Amino acid sequence: MSEEKITLLSDASRAEIDRWVAKYPTEKKQSAVMAALRIAQEQNGGWLSNELIEAVAHYLEMAPIAAYEVASFYSMYELSPVGRHKINICTNISCMLRGSDEVVSHLEQRLGIKLGETTEDGRFTLKEVECLGACVNAPMFSIDKTYYENLTPETIDKILENLE
Repeated sequence: MSEEKITLLSDASRAEIDRWVAKYPTEKKQSAVMAALRIAQEQNGGWLSNELIEAVAHYLEMAPIAAYEVASFYSMYELSPVGRHKINICTNISCMLRGSDEVVSHLEQRLGIKLGETTEDGRFTLKEVECLGACVNAPMFSIDKTYYENLTPETIDKILENLE
C-alpha cells in the first residue's frame, strides 16, 4: 500500500473510515467504500479527485476501478469541484407535478447559472437529482445537509439570503 496515496486521506478521515471498516468482517473491508468515499469527499471540500478515489481504494485494499465505479454511479459523489453550497433540486415526478420546473427556473435566473454549473464566486452549485425522498412536501431541494420543502420563489429567496 503506497504511503503517498494514504497520506491523501487525513488522520481524521482514516480514523472515521476505520470505524466504518470495523462494522464489516475483516476480509470484507471494501464494503465500507461508500462511507469512505463520503468521508474523503467531505475532507476535500465536497468533491473527489481521481487521486483521492485511488487513495480510498488503496486504503480499503481494493482495485481503484472498483472505487471509481461506485463514485461515478451514485449522485451523492462529485467528481469535480463544487460550490461552497450544493443545491440538489429534486425533479422526480412528485416534485415535477408540484412545480420543480419553477424552482429550477427561479434558481437558474437568480444565480445566473444552469443545472450542473457553479456560480463564478464559487458559492453555489446547482444539481438535478432524481429523488430526495420528501415527496409529500414537494417541490423541495437540499442545500448541503438540510432539506427545504414546499418551495416557492419567495421561500427560496429567503433561504438563499440566510446562507453565509
